[in-house]
Amino acid sequence: MVEGMYHKIAETWRRLYRERNDALKQRIVAARHEHAIVRVERPSRLDRARALGYKAKQGFIVVRIRVGKGGMRRKRARAGRRPKHIGVVKIKQAESMKRVAERRVAERYPNMDVRGSYYLFEDGRYYWFECILVDRAHGAVKNDRELVHQLSH
Repeated sequence: MVEGMYHKIAETWRRLYRERNDALKQRIVAARHEHAIVRVERPSRLDRARALGYKAKQGFIVVRIRVGKGGMRRKRARAGRRPKHIGVVKIKQAESMKRVAERRVAERYPNMDVRGSYYLFEDGRYYWFECILVDRAHGAVKNDRELVHQLSH
């Protein structure tokens, strides 16, 4: 069986997760000090991004998002603030953290469509995902017939 480049990339990521690699730990430490939603230049896991429809062209962006663990049992803040900003609403037991991440990214980038997201890494407090976003109104996307066909379905 011939193994392609994307298969090799996927195998490398599986090995990093399995061995709890130091390089991955360093990335987690660096990601902890960033904002919750960060636009990144290119996808970390190219195999997953391409499977979700990512193309290295204008109109596509990749966003890394951090979502806190904890689910339903998140404590409400004691000081006064509106419920939206406490960070406890809309985290439902039935909704996966991946779905929460996609929804938050969609709220931050209202002009973009979320193509999909994939797991990146986690620590004791957070999950990190990368979301692929596409701008339907961008000329490079409008002129790509294959992409327009995919987006219309």
